[in-house]
Amino acid sequence: MSPPITTPEHDHRFDLFGTQVRLLVAGPSPLDAQVAAARVQARLQRLHRLLTRFDPASELSRLNAAAGIEAEVSETLLGAVQDALEAARRSRGLVDPTVVDLLERAGYGASRAGVAPAPLAEALAAAPARRTALARPGAAWRRIAVDPAARRVRLPAGVRLDLGGTAKGRAVDVAAAMLATQPSFAVDAGGDLRLGGRDAQARTVEIAHPLHDGVAHRFELAAGAVATSGLRTRIWRTPGGFAHHLIDPGRGRPAWTGVIQATALAPTALEAETLAKTALLRGPAAGRSLLAARGGALVLDDGSVLLAGPLGEPAPRAEERAA
Repeated sequence: MSPPITTPEHDHRFDLFGTQVRLLVAGPSPLDAQVAAARVQARLQRLHRLLTRFDPASELSRLNAAAGIEAEVSETLLGAVQDALEAARRSRGLVDPTVVDLLERAGYGASRAGVAPAPLAEALAAAPARRTALARPGAAWRRIAVDPAARRVRLPAGVRLDLGGTAKGRAVDVAAAMLATQPSFAVDAGGDLRLGGRDAQARTVEIAHPLHDGVAHRFELAAGAVATSGLRTRIWRTPGGFAHHLIDPGRGRPAWTGVIQATALAPTALEAETLAKTALLRGPAAGRSLLAARGGALVLDDGSVLLAGPLGEPAPRAEERAA
């Protein structure tokens, strides 16, 4: 992600959500930009403390421990639960927030922040036959009761939530809302990206290739969201082979669909995150079709790149841009 050429921006970075968050902020003055970035960091850190499943003291962990009982929750957790359920609906159950048991069975019971991933190429060579992911039978997420007016949530007995990607998408959108009045900004949280500002200029967005250190695709974007979901950063060895964090809910184990990375464009990071994960879980053909409306890119097992929608269209010639 490169900054606009003509607008100086404060570059602020911090670790959160198991990744590095980067903020580029232009303000009326350098000090204004620094203060705005610091406020965003503090807000996102509060969100993380509430919504992580890896801290037994987080509000999400307390809700999970109260499964079977109606619990009063904060506005923040209520919104995050609603986001996760909407992602499940939009993906027809593929982006399922109730697969904590399956994640733990695969070996993802604790945060993997700072843990080096296993080699993706080795994992692909040892992976089972590629198949489109399926929704989980019984769909426990459909039985979660939410009362927005009373701020109450009831998880079915034995059901726990992992808010993961949807919580990170929400956090990026919160940051974007906080920075909306700045001349320009960019928020990048481990592949979830929001661009904008009053005087936003086009930036070059680069999609990293998961099998080497090169670029899978690059394009220009001034405002909106981009999200990338893939296997590269959270993949590990197990006694039975390799596992990763993107679960096939219907089969109860990590998904091997023929797509190793999906990138989606959308108005918000939350929507882009949901589209990217759904596209990866659907596999090459159905995933590309899903991304066609707004644009996206898929990287397949063999390293080839499939572009979808606007990203697959040729860039306009100089005389067309000037017309």
